Order: sequence, then structure tokens, then C-alpha cells
Amino acid sequence: MTESGSRQDRVAGALLGVHAGDALGATVEFSSWASIRARYPRGLSEIVGGGPFDWPPGHATDDTDLTRAVLLAYLTPSDDVVRVAADHMLAWLEGDWPDRRPGSRPVDIGGATSTGLELYRRTRDPRAAGSGAGRAGNGSLMRCIPTALAVAERERRIRESVEISAITHDDERCTVACAAYNEIAAALVAGTSPERAVKLGVRTASELGSRPVADAIGYGSRLAPATMATTGETGLLDNAAGFVLDSLSLAVAALLDPRPLPAVLIDIVRVGHDTDTNAAIAGGLLGARDGAAAIPPAWRALLQFGDEFTAAAQRLIPPVAWP
Repeated sequence: MTESGSRQDRVAGALLGVHAGDALGATVEFSSWASIRARYPRGLSEIVGGGPFDWPPGHATDDTDLTRAVLLAYLTPSDDVVRVAADHMLAWLEGDWPDRRPGSRPVDIGGATSTGLELYRRTRDPRAAGSGAGRAGNGSLMRCIPTALAVAERERRIRESVEISAITHDDERCTVACAAYNEIAAALVAGTSPERAVKLGVRTASELGSRPVADAIGYGSRLAPATMATTGETGLLDNAAGFVLDSLSLAVAALLDPRPLPAVLIDIVRVGHDTDTNAAIAGGLLGARDGAAAIPPAWRALLQFGDEFTAAAQRLIPPVAWP
């Protein structure tokens, strides 16, 4: 166990927050706000599995699996973490993965992720993969947080955030979203306030020349998860259905919500549509803010890679916040 409130607790919290949000949201993935409200009037508050892919409770979907792929790259000594991350993603694609039949494909995989990994399979060049500009789903944002937790030097952290995103998602909105999100997460783990961390995210997006990403962070700072969960109204461009900037806005809204982590994640899921990924991305920032101790024990007990992620947190180098 890590000490509550410690830097290591926040690193573990970031990883477990992704996993818990993913597992909570998997039950109602692709469901509308109205259908979730009909089934769970007060929100889904327990990890129960099921959903369109009939997940066992706490089982990783592609969100957590690919976060684990990036995490493993940072736990493997190498001169090229981007290539190692791509190799672990390809192993996941090809069925070399815990609790999977060897050679079996994932039951759930995004189109851009599939395109990018198939190209990497052919070229073996992680910097010549990607799915092309114009494909701006949230499939790289959902897995990017290990870079924030493992890399202390800012320039390297930003560079690797961009390059690991681009293995499958090389649209600028995706690469810059990952860089900005990871700067927010790194600052949180170092003890920076959520408000200051969000400003650092905007700064990163602006420095990288992406007004859309900066605007998405700004929009998220004006959203209230409880209001969205109650009304179903978000104003998001894709209505939380998988667009990277929608997921980034929801994560920022979650981070700035002062309520405890479980209450916020429950409301992010209540918004509907890409519920597992939106909650995974939001959960990473909430876990970095509040630490692993904030995740309900009943949730943690079910997480497929919970023990592995907790142990990994002890091996990662905690990042240094911006001055």
C-alpha cells in the first residue's frame, strides 16, 4: 500500500483511475444519456461488467489494455520507448496478452488504432505508422498517462506524448491533446493545484500551436459534470461519442469538480455514449489529483490489473512540475 496523499499514491491513483473509469463505464458503453438515466436514475455506482462486449466485472477494455502497453514500455529498459510501446500494442493486437487466447484479436478496437497498428506490423517503424490526419478519435488520449508518470523532463515528456500518440493517432488534435493532458497529469502528481495544472495544459497546447486543443481545455473548465449528468446537455461537438476534444473537455471538467472521485466519475458515465473511454480519461486526472486512496476499495478489488498497476507505481520516476 502507498501512503495516502503521497506522490507515489498519486501515481498509483492515475493508473488505477484510468482502470476504474474504464471498468465502470464499460457496462453502458454506446448507451445514450436517456437510456442510462432509465436504467440507473442515480447513476451506475458499482463496477458490474456486462455491456455490449459482456465484460467480466473489472476486466480491462482496450482503454486499460493499451494504457498497460504504454506503461510496460516505461518499465522496460530501452533506448526507444516509442518502439517498445508500439511492440506492446502490437502484442495486444495479436493476442499475446493476459487472459486472451493466443492469436485472438481484441473484441473491441478502434478503427484508427487498428489502422495504425497494422501499418506498424508491416513497416516496423513506429514513426511511420498512424492513421492519417482527419481521424481524431480519443484512442491515444485514453492510453497516454504513463508518460506523464514516468518522465521527469518536460521536453522529453511532450515529445514522447506526441510520438506515442502518433503510432496510431497522428492527427494534430490527438497528439497535442495527449501532450497537454500529460502536462496536466504530471503537474497534479507533483502536487500542483487542479486550476494551475489546467493552465499548464492550455500553455502546452498554445506552445504547440493548437488552438482547438487549448479551446477544448478552456471549454472543459466551464462544464459541470453534475449538470451534464442531470440534463444530458453538454454542448460538445460530438456529444461525448469518441471525439478526442470532447473527451479532453470532459476530463478537465471532472478534474475541476471538487467532489470526491467516485461521484465525479459516476456523473461522467451518466453523460453517455463513449462512457468507458471518457471515464478512463477523466479517471486518470482524478486519480492523479486525489490518489489511489480515493478509489473505493470495492472498485479496486475487481480491477484486472489493479495489483500490477499499484506495483508499477513504485517503479516509475515521479515527474517534476513546471515552475
